[in-house]
Amino acid sequence: MTFRLFASLATGAAALVLTAGAAFAAPDVQTLETDIGEVIADSEGMVLYTFANDEPGVSNCYEQCAVNWPPFFAEEGAMAEEPYSIVERTDGTMIWAKDGMPLYYWINDTEPGMTSGDGVGGNWDVARP
Repeated sequence: MTFRLFASLATGAAALVLTAGAAFAAPDVQTLETDIGEVIADSEGMVLYTFANDEPGVSNCYEQCAVNWPPFFAEEGAMAEEPYSIVERTDGTMIWAKDGMPLYYWINDTEPGMTSGDGVGGNWDVARP
């Protein structure tokens, strides 16, 4: 009985530590060297982009745009650290931003380090460090 109680408390404490760490973490991003220079990518190496039609603190990519350019969502309870911030979209979801500009993936980037979305439509640029 004592062993079960101890095991249960240890498991609960570990879950609390993991949850607290995730809730207050800044975006898990990295700088990658690519064929077009240094870019910002997520923890898996998928390159992030900014949209020229956005404004600082405002995402203007919805519907088909958001299908092609999935937002880099922030976890509930995430806390931002400069130069990153969190932008609330009109649908209530939260998206990471760098220097105020919301961040997105490009659906045609299928491997880490790909930058095929840079310059698409003259409106999309890789996020730079």
